[in-house]
Amino acid sequence: MESFIVFLQKNPFNMMLFGGAVATGLMLLWPMVMRPFRAGREVGVVEAVQLINRKDALVIDVRDTGEYEAGHIAGARHVPEKQLAERLKELEKFKDRALLVVCRSGVRSSVAVQVLRRGGFNEAVNLQGGIAAWVQGGMPLEKR
Repeated sequence: MESFIVFLQKNPFNMMLFGGAVATGLMLLWPMVMRPFRAGREVGVVEAVQLINRKDALVIDVRDTGEYEAGHIAGARHVPEKQLAERLKELEKFKDRALLVVCRSGVRSSVAVQVLRRGGFNEAVNLQGGIAAWVQGGMPLEKR
């Protein structure tokens, strides 16, 4: 251990390389460490399709209007993320139904899932990877 510290101190470049290796390792571990602290459950594309087909899940698209109109999951209800809190009453009738929340990459929809769960929608789940993952999985989009 002492020789390793001496090696690092000999050249500042060695210290930079070691720091970069530590930072890279932490970045790789971060998603795994943070998973238990996420408020909502995430599902992949295959599980999302099963939710839609087997549990008649309602798809809620929280993207902006332009993104939604460019292509969305068939039957998706458009509720932009910024309007979600004020439009919860409109979704009350779906409280006992499974909700699949989607956005472009899965970031905005994870925040929306937290809002929905606080509002009593216990079966709200996030599509991991969002519409990008949906398209990459070969699933169709509907355009307005």
